[in-house]
Amino acid sequence: MEKDHSIFEKELLPHIDALKTFAFHLTYDDDDANDLVQETYMKAHRFIDKYISGTNAKAWLFKILKNAYINHYRKRSKQPTRVDFEDIVNYHDSDDSKIAGYLDLREELFGNMMGDEVTNAINSLPIDFRTVVLLCDVEGFTYEEIAKIVDVPIGTVRSRLFRARNMLKEKLKSYATVMGYEDKRGKSKKVAKKSEEEE
Repeated sequence: MEKDHSIFEKELLPHIDALKTFAFHLTYDDDDANDLVQETYMKAHRFIDKYISGTNAKAWLFKILKNAYINHYRKRSKQPTRVDFEDIVNYHDSDDSKIAGYLDLREELFGNMMGDEVTNAINSLPIDFRTVVLLCDVEGFTYEEIAKIVDVPIGTVRSRLFRARNMLKEKLKSYATVMGYEDKRGKSKKVAKKSEEEE
């Protein structure tokens, strides 16, 4: 019991801020987000004996939170199906969980700028697309980790990310122009400047 308490304190509690941020982006409500995070930690405590110390605690917690959100959404929609939390307690890292090469959304769009317009654009995405963008580009999970968290194949994760990023780029075109990142022709000013110099 003392060992479980130590694992909870050292490996699970440090992720509370990331969980709160994710929960808020799912619910848009501080109280609902806090309730989700509280439920997540209650479930984590209940299943602490299933958690293997040293594995990916953050991904394990995010999966619990995502499933808790689905259960609340279905309850509100009067849908009887519930996610079985036993399905998530055996979440573990795999040795091949490292996928390199995805670009950070903030760097890809506006060079590390994450303003209100970007946040609003992310929040306006349909939930499936918003979730993968948050998990990948904001929280830094690999494709394999996201696939485990949201229970879809890696190919679906890649497809959703591709579509979500394209939706975001469309939503943010006018913002990019106003902020000076694109000219009115939709061309990056950096690219345009380079082209002019080459001529």
